[in-house]
Amino acid sequence: MADKQFKLEIITPRRVAFSGDVVSFTAPGTMGSFQVLVNHAPLLAEIGIGEAKLRDPHGNEFRFATGGGFVEVKKNHVVMLAESAERAEEINLAAAESDRDRALKEIAERVSSHDIERAKAELQVALNRIRVADKR
Repeated sequence: MADKQFKLEIITPRRVAFSGDVVSFTAPGTMGSFQVLVNHAPLLAEIGIGEAKLRDPHGNEFRFATGGGFVEVKKNHVVMLAESAERAEEINLAAAESDRDRALKEIAERVSSHDIERAKAELQVALNRIRVADKR
């Protein structure tokens, strides 16, 4: 299976969330999810808040809650530069639910249009983290 794998790096401002060989990678593109397999054509794509999935050469699948960024595919090397990326197993579900509740409260209070937009973005991130955590 070595001939069917490629290098993947998932990098955030705080850490390298993943670095290793994979046989498939699916990213939440802003124009729709897309999958990368070995020998994929060069690509630069924007990703949004969503779920990234990868499958390693042993058949293990890993899921990440992502918070926007970019993916570059070039010569069997994929780099995802993400604002955030948390493996499903790393997500603190209670904290994500608390973030969701706080964002909903801020939206309901309608403090200011800027605060509402920020709260809506925080709500999207929290809901995504909850959805990905629920799939573990």
